Amino acid sequence: MTGFAARSPVADVLALLDARVPPLSSGVVTVTAAAGRVLAAAVTSAVDVPAVPRCMMDGYAVRAADSGPRRLVGAAYPGRPFSGVVHDGECVRVTTGAALPTGAEAVLMAELADAAGDTITARSAVPAGKHVGRVGEDVAAGREVLPAGRVLRPQDVGLLASIGVSRVDVVRRPRVAVLATGDELLPPGSTPDGSRIVDSNSPMLAALVARDGGDCEPTRYLPDDFDTTHAALRDATADVILVTGGTSVGTEDHAPRALADVGELAVHGIGVKPAGPTGVGFVGGRAVFLLPGNPVSCLCAYDLFAGRAVRRLGGRPVALPYRSAVLPLAAAVASAVGRVDYVRVRVEGGGAVPLGGGASNLSGAVVADGFALVPAAREEMAAGEAVEVWFYDGP
Repeated sequence: MTGFAARSPVADVLALLDARVPPLSSGVVTVTAAAGRVLAAAVTSAVDVPAVPRCMMDGYAVRAADSGPRRLVGAAYPGRPFSGVVHDGECVRVTTGAALPTGAEAVLMAELADAAGDTITARSAVPAGKHVGRVGEDVAAGREVLPAGRVLRPQDVGLLASIGVSRVDVVRRPRVAVLATGDELLPPGSTPDGSRIVDSNSPMLAALVARDGGDCEPTRYLPDDFDTTHAALRDATADVILVTGGTSVGTEDHAPRALADVGELAVHGIGVKPAGPTGVGFVGGRAVFLLPGNPVSCLCAYDLFAGRAVRRLGGRPVALPYRSAVLPLAAAVASAVGRVDYVRVRVEGGGAVPLGGGASNLSGAVVADGFALVPAAREEMAAGEAVEVWFYDGP
């Protein structure tokens, strides 16, 4: 229990992750299952949408040069086009979405037409192209409709369906294993009992992984035992392995030594508060993150490091997945040169109020609106100084 001789700079750890955690391979899914997935390749439309001129109003398809009464010669509906040709002095009743009949050049709105039997009279002139959707007006053939790396939204999959795409190539979702260590842990749903505490990290991590586009395997609980931890790391097959607890330098912190023995412990101890005892390593090419057991430290370490790897593996942007705003600090925040401070804040009166509370007090992150990061080059941020606040709520 000698403490950390040195701590790796946050920037160096991020650079390590970006260099050694490449995006996963791709796979094909149906367009109906593609929402929320990341496109592995750009999609170009092979068709025009609409494929034919389309009526955009209920009314009458007409020739634009006609000015007098027109004789109604038929009707057109979506999926049931008019089979003839519209000549001078003729019109066809149409509904929104119907194909514009051959020979017609515009749509006379029903509200601007007087009908007397089969005779239709316009109350105003109808210029060519009026209320007509052009071929390719929505999507032109040959146009790139969605770029690679796009996280598909509901409207995106709707557009893919509209151009006839049935299957899309997407980046595989990262599989994430959570190993929760500690003789004191009880599974979620239990009641705290004396020195036994309920595991709050694994449900929090599962939610964070889902947010970042990964699939979390059921949590595996490990006792404070080197051999068991070693075997669990050796046998894990997930793309990312998250170990919570037992990550520091105490006599019962077995994870760092086990990781170094079964694979590579690339980083142990990072210049960040909280989450200083975080470790990063690799087993068989799979990224392993040793996350502190204290819940706020675990949250911080996941968002800054493990989450970045999950997002990168899944083809998503690596930046923090929170909206942010620049606000003035309501009070000074002390730090230390060489250390990034993760400061929980509340927004009050247009300013960011730093909140206290230790790394084990998860309630502090619950009442917080978000957090600010004090750069490693600063030993203090003064009251009134502008700081970027990352909000927990909202994308």
